[in-house]
Amino acid sequence: IMIDNKNQFVKDITNIEDDFAQWYTDIVIKAELCDYTKVKGFIAYRPYGYAIWENIQHIADKMFKKEGVKNVSMPSLIPESLLNKEKDHIEGFAPEVAWVTKGGQKELEEKLIVRPTSETIFCDMYSKWLNSWRDLPFLYNQWCNVLRWEKETKPILRSREFMWQEGHTIHETAKEAEEFTQRMLDVYAIIIEKYLSIPVIKGKKTESEKFAGADSTYTVETMMHDGKALQAGTSHYFGQNFTIPFDIKFTNRNAEQEYAYQTSWGISTRLIGAIIMAHGDNRGLKLPPAVAPTQVIIVPINQENEDVQKSVKSLYEQLQESDIRVDIDNRDNYTPGYKFNYWEMKGVPVRIEIGPRDIENNQCVITRRDNFEKQVVSLEGINETIKALMEEIQLNMFNIVKENMENKTTSARTLEEFKEQMEANQGFIKTMWCGDEKCEEKIKEETGAKSRCMPFEQEHLDDKCAICGKPATKMVIWGRQY
Repeated sequence: IMIDNKNQFVKDITNIEDDFAQWYTDIVIKAELCDYTKVKGFIAYRPYGYAIWENIQHIADKMFKKEGVKNVSMPSLIPESLLNKEKDHIEGFAPEVAWVTKGGQKELEEKLIVRPTSETIFCDMYSKWLNSWRDLPFLYNQWCNVLRWEKETKPILRSREFMWQEGHTIHETAKEAEEFTQRMLDVYAIIIEKYLSIPVIKGKKTESEKFAGADSTYTVETMMHDGKALQAGTSHYFGQNFTIPFDIKFTNRNAEQEYAYQTSWGISTRLIGAIIMAHGDNRGLKLPPAVAPTQVIIVPINQENEDVQKSVKSLYEQLQESDIRVDIDNRDNYTPGYKFNYWEMKGVPVRIEIGPRDIENNQCVITRRDNFEKQVVSLEGINETIKALMEEIQLNMFNIVKENMENKTTSARTLEEFKEQMEANQGFIKTMWCGDEKCEEKIKEETGAKSRCMPFEQEHLDDKCAICGKPATKMVIWGRQY
C-alpha cells in the first residue's frame, strides 16, 4: 500500500468524491473484505469480510430468538412445480432463476431451481406440519445462501450468490401476522441504527415495488454517502396468498378448516455494503465498534524494547478479559506510520500506541478512527475508558450519517422542481403522490429515481400530486438506488 502523507490517505484508493463506485470497489479489495472468483457475480469472502457478517449474524440471531423465532434449514434445490404454485411469485423471480437439469449424466425428470428465496419450500413443509390452531404460530428462520442470476453485479451489494437470513412465519389470524410483519421490521431498524450506526426510514412499499406475491411489503431505507438509497431490509405480509395454493390449513377454534396467514422477512450481506458506503472515507473503511472484527489495534512503538512488549501483552490480555476484540501489530518489517495507515484503511475503531515514554508515565496514546481525535490516557481503568469511547464512536458515526441524510433530503411540489433538486443534490426527495403507477414510471424514466417507500411518519406537503397534479393524500420518498 502506498502512503501519501501530504494528502493523508491511501493512494491505492480512488478519491471518494471523484469516483464513488471505484472508491467502493477499491475498499472491498484493498481492505481484504472480498475477492472476485472465476464466475462473474460470485465472490469469495475473506476472513475480515466474513467476520463482519458473523458479528451482524450474532446480533440479529439473538434478537430473533427473543421474538420466539427458531432456526431451521431447508434444501437449496426446489422443484419447478413448487415455484409455479403462486403466479405473482413465479413472475417476479423467473428471470433470475438458475436451473439444475442434470444429476450426474442423467437428465432430471423435473427441473430444479437453486433457491432465489425459500417461500415455496417452507410452504410445502408447513402444509405437512400444520394441523391445529394449537400448533400456531410457526416462527421459523434460516441462515443460508441464495442464488439470483442478476444482470448487473457489484461485489457484496449485488452478487449472484449472497448470504442472508429469511424468516417465514405462519399465524392463526391476519391481525397477528400483520403485527409480526411490523415487529420484525422494528427489529431490523434497531439492528441497523443501534449496531451499524445507520439511520433508517421505515415505511411501506408502493404496489409496484412490493415483493412478488405479497399483500404488503415494509422496508427500512438507508442513505449512502453519495445520496443514493439502499434498501437495508424488508418484511412482507402475505395474507393467504401462499397458504391457499399450498394448502396450509388448520382446524380453527370453531373446529372448522381455515387457511393460515403468513409473513416473510430478510436482511443480507448487502448490509456490509451499507456500512462501507455510509461510513467510509478517503482513508478507507470506517467500522462501527459493534460489528468491527477488531475493535482495538495496539501498535507498539520501539517494539524491540522488552518493556514495551511486556506492557503491550499485559494490555492485550486485560482488554480481552473485558470481551473487547483486540489485536497487536507486531510486524517487524513495517514502520508505525505504515501500520497506522493500514489499520485506518481496515476501519478499526480505536488505535492504541505504547512506547517507552508512555510506560514511564503509565499511559498510552489513543486515536479514534471516526474523527482522528488523539488523546493521552492513563493505563489505569483503560478497559472502562475504551468501552466508553466505543459507545461514543458508535453514536458519533450514527450522527454523521444522519446529518448527511438530512442535508440530502428535500421536498418537491412539481416534477420540474424534483428534477432540479435531484441534479443539484442527489438524495431523498419527498413529494405528495396520487397513487397512480404511471406517475412512478414517469419519475423513473425522467430522473432514474424510484419510490423508496410511503413513510410511516407522513407529512402533508401539498394537496396535489407533484407529478400529475391530481389530488394526493400520500407522501412518498423517492431516490436513486443501489
